[in-house]
Amino acid sequence: PDKNKYYRHLKISEAKFRHLLHLFAMDLTATDVAQLCGLSVHSVNAVYQRIRVRLAQECAAQSPFSGELEADESYFAPKRIRGKRSGKTIVFGLLKRDDCVYTEIVPDASKATLQAIIRGKVDPNSVIHTDSW
Repeated sequence: PDKNKYYRHLKISEAKFRHLLHLFAMDLTATDVAQLCGLSVHSVNAVYQRIRVRLAQECAAQSPFSGELEADESYFAPKRIRGKRSGKTIVFGLLKRDDCVYTEIVPDASKATLQAIIRGKVDPNSVIHTDSW
């Protein structure tokens, strides 16, 4: 295969990697992508993990957020499974209008927890729009 300039030591062609990246952006599962690209699920998961790490690095590099921001928390849970109790996962997000977003899984949605994230990620001169406090 041709040398891949995006991912060193990857044994797939650059064209196949770009196709895999396109499918990642379409939010397809690793299993589906493996079938479509003719790769192993393990290989696709490894590439997906590297993509996620790189996205997280880019988001962290854009911190602190400044300007007009929105802050909100959401609760996520899997579909109900009979006989099992499951708590909801709380995700807090900061959105810079017309630009980028930062999300973090938090243990609770208390004022102290969320304000700590805001202090660490947001320029003090920013305007923050929220639905509470």
